[in-house]
Amino acid sequence: MDDLDDMDHRILSALRAYGSDPRVAAAARALSWAGEHGALWLAAGLAGAAVDGARRGAWLRGTALTAGAHLASMGVKRIVRRPRPAHVEPLVRTAGRHSFPSSHAASAAAAAVAYGALGTLGAQVFPPLAVAMCLSRLVVGVHYPSDVAAGAALGALAGRMGARWVRQGVPNGLGVSGCAVTGSAHD
Repeated sequence: MDDLDDMDHRILSALRAYGSDPRVAAAARALSWAGEHGALWLAAGLAGAAVDGARRGAWLRGTALTAGAHLASMGVKRIVRRPRPAHVEPLVRTAGRHSFPSSHAASAAAAAVAYGALGTLGAQVFPPLAVAMCLSRLVVGVHYPSDVAAGAALGALAGRMGARWVRQGVPNGLGVSGCAVTGSAHD
């Protein structure tokens, strides 16, 4: 085993140990379930489109971008075919046998960037939830840290590349609920 694999195994073992706390395990399981097939992020985008009529198109484009990142990660997963960790007992069942990259992390990061591009509320709510989703995959023991990092990088890249498209037609300077947009989400 090389140094990177050894570090992947050790970090996963350390984070999976937090799953022995029933409260942590329950939260991680809930996040894993909610993130299956990008469901949480797709539902958030559709809810945003339903309640924010002025920016319905932007929310739908963000949702499409999130779905695209999820699908791209699934395609990479089928090519790489890295097996899931076998040295820890998983707390959840998975839809597939392959681990790299984490599709949960890809859709979470894509949503955080895409929906965050719509304003300050999105930039405050989605990134911490995406980080929690990514960590949950380690706590439940179904991904190596490098799987999660690669999935998050793929999703963030997709979100960043599509951020201008997501904001297309959004009134300049308006964020979620009409708040001013701040931060680096704007080019």
